[in-house]
Amino acid sequence: MPTTQRSYARYVALGDSFTEGMCDDLLPDGNYRGWADRVAAALAEEREGDEGRAGAGEREGDGFRYANLAVRGKLIGQIHDEQLATAVGMGADLVTLAGGLNDVLRPGCDIDRVERLLGHCAAELRATGATVVLFTSTDPTRRMAGSTRILPAILRMKAFVQELGQQDGFAVVDLFSAPCFDDRRLWAEDRLHLSPEGHRRVAAGVLEALGRPVDFDWRAPLPAAAPPGRAERLRADARWLRTHLGPWIGRRLTGRSSGDGRPPKRAELLPYR
Repeated sequence: MPTTQRSYARYVALGDSFTEGMCDDLLPDGNYRGWADRVAAALAEEREGDEGRAGAGEREGDGFRYANLAVRGKLIGQIHDEQLATAVGMGADLVTLAGGLNDVLRPGCDIDRVERLLGHCAAELRATGATVVLFTSTDPTRRMAGSTRILPAILRMKAFVQELGQQDGFAVVDLFSAPCFDDRRLWAEDRLHLSPEGHRRVAAGVLEALGRPVDFDWRAPLPAAAPPGRAERLRADARWLRTHLGPWIGRRLTGRSSGDGRPPKRAELLPYR
């Protein structure tokens, strides 16, 4: 169920490339910005305003802290085994948890196991007293040919997440039902990760789920644009096959992941500013 608005001082993000921020704007340190960083920036600004209004004598002096444990390519079992205990130990009052889609994309996905591990992560994080934000996946069938095979698993995960979201202390950002994500302009060239505009809209969805006002309708479709011509589409498809799909298939065949050997994006709960 939607949470009542509360102030947050410590935010931890768990997940895969979606939460790492893949294909958003690059930061000076070489990391992608991503929707979680955008949420952290908004909450840090809010926290600074709250502390300023409270007066110097009432300030906690800790400011707003943020950690992002996400690593691209991670499966839900890896998120459970490599990120959950660290997140629980950080004592956050806000957690975002997204995972399982990388599992669903693979043939032979054990959806029962995905739900069990995602549910355990959610329960453990909520047991700390944190508000836990979950996500439904977007609907890939409305923009990607050949994705209908995974729709039953995505719909099952959607129902599972929405059921969790009915419990106290949980909030759900429903990306599946947002028509804007049918538009390829919200997606990067690889067609799997969000563009900067996509990350901006997810951040707005999270803030809205937390009871914060947003200054635009993040679900609304983008303004109409002329569709690309046939030649342009063919060139884009050929580039995608060569640059993105081919390497992705190669990693699956060899058991490798794009996140192998990568550290978490922001491994410590540090002051955001």
